[in-house]
Amino acid sequence: MSFSAYARQVRDPALPQRRRVSALRSCVQLYRPIGFHATLSLLEELAGPFQRDEAALLRALDALVASRHARRAEFRRYAAARSAAKRRGQRSPRPDDPNPHRLRGYWHGAPRQGALHALAFWRRERRRALLPSLDPVEARVDSCVNACLAAGGALTAAQRQLLATAVDALDERLRPEVWRDDPVAWFRTRDLLQVARFVEVAAGAA
Repeated sequence: MSFSAYARQVRDPALPQRRRVSALRSCVQLYRPIGFHATLSLLEELAGPFQRDEAALLRALDALVASRHARRAEFRRYAAARSAAKRRGQRSPRPDDPNPHRLRGYWHGAPRQGALHALAFWRRERRRALLPSLDPVEARVDSCVNACLAAGGALTAAQRQLLATAVDALDERLRPEVWRDDPVAWFRTRDLLQVARFVEVAAGAA
């Protein structure tokens, strides 16, 4: 089923609350900008206890729909800008041109709020699994997460540089041979890199 079809189920007062909550979770499966569980957690923060409260459930859906609409509007603006650039002879985008298709972990409409919530969720629910050994690169990411959350997103120039070196190191670890030799480590690195991207978004660097 489509996002819109599930959204109609969420809004249908004839359905039992449990079915409507399940439909909202299906919407989140299809649009989960900061991950499935973190997105559900943010919706509860924004809307209230939607599992048992109908008004909160509708507010949660409205928040999700608003973010999805903002994302689609940004894609349309980007497509229009690219069409205009092509008419001027610029066939390919420049590497530093903003491209919404490259954004990961980005809550459209409130990117900093979404990223900070995702970081808090990660630190509470997944930190131990992603940082079992806390090697120097992992320690840099952990330090930047803590600094970002403590400051409400802001990072100093030194912290931004620390984050950039950690991102480069994590990118280097996502080599095909790592996937072949240790897929568990590869996926853990991929997820930790997403955490670093959340820090970039929260700090206004993405």
